[in-house]
Amino acid sequence: MIRTLTLENFRNYERADLCFDPAVNLIVGENAQGKTNLLEAAAALSTIKLFRTAQKKEGLRFGCDHGLIRGSFDTEGMEVELELRLHRDRAMELYKNGIRLRRQGEARGLLRTVLFCPDDLFLVRAGAAARRKFLDAALCQLRPQYASALAEYERVLAHKLRILKDSEEKPAMLDLLDDFTLRLCRLGALIIRYRAYYIRKLAGRAQTLHAEAAPHETLECVYHTVSSVSDPYASPAVIEAQLQTHAMNHRAAEIAAKSCLSGPHKDDLILNLGGVSAASFASQGQARTAALALKLAERELFFDEDNVYPVLLLDDVLSELDRSRQDFVLNHLGQGQVIITCCEEETAARFHAGTVFHVEKGTVRG
Repeated sequence: MIRTLTLENFRNYERADLCFDPAVNLIVGENAQGKTNLLEAAAALSTIKLFRTAQKKEGLRFGCDHGLIRGSFDTEGMEVELELRLHRDRAMELYKNGIRLRRQGEARGLLRTVLFCPDDLFLVRAGAAARRKFLDAALCQLRPQYASALAEYERVLAHKLRILKDSEEKPAMLDLLDDFTLRLCRLGALIIRYRAYYIRKLAGRAQTLHAEAAPHETLECVYHTVSSVSDPYASPAVIEAQLQTHAMNHRAAEIAAKSCLSGPHKDDLILNLGGVSAASFASQGQARTAALALKLAERELFFDEDNVYPVLLLDDVLSELDRSRQDFVLNHLGQGQVIITCCEEETAARFHAGTVFHVEKGTVRG
């Protein structure tokens, strides 16, 4: 649960101070006033990322070289203060209870959040990258080891891609190729195994939730990974060996294509409705219902982990839904802290909001 949030020179805020209700909080304002910026800051306390940009310095207020996001929250019976200091010309600094942290992984997941924004309603029809991002956002909070493996995998992948792209002009670089390939196989085995177990749990919860909203349809979630991996639940050593065989068999093809052709960076979460592809055949309403079930299932899995609901961040989602799907979401928000942005103050009555904040041009009243 987030107790307080303070921003300095973040996005369009010179300064903002918010004290949150332990239940439902509503952030009201017209479009382009800064509502989503507040949710982005709250989510950053959990993921140590800004969900709208990969460059943290882009979160700085225009013309400013320094800024911060500071939040206090309860975790495992203790109150923690976490501060993210953003800089234009150097890396972000992290402080926990006033003490600087050496690694971002020490802070990630102390606070757990689930973000639901309008883009998530297109999760079913979006490309595989969007669904990988959906999986990674949850797993990086639930499993710090996964976050470390994923970050290292992305670094090694970038190096391998550079070797492949430059190999024609600098053929000697290919001497390093196999070393990077083997490192990717080791890390990839861990990533695949984590994803497989998470998706198995997610699929069960999502299917149950989906049945409440659409009892005559069955939602199926299928993990699609490297074709040579016969069992994604096998030991990391077994998966690693299969990835190595696959990679070496495709070595020449990768050099010719100047690209890394397979690996968990190509994974997908295949969604079926009634046995057919949801991406290809679902109506807009069916696709949105499936997306809602997936996001609410994610929240339930967080609760299963430590018997505490994550902070649910809803970014103007209800305005994109019809009444029946709005009710479906509202019926599952009875417990835990919720922070919601919307344009209509009348929405507060439906949520029984404990605290209402009004946002206008980077100023918060509440």
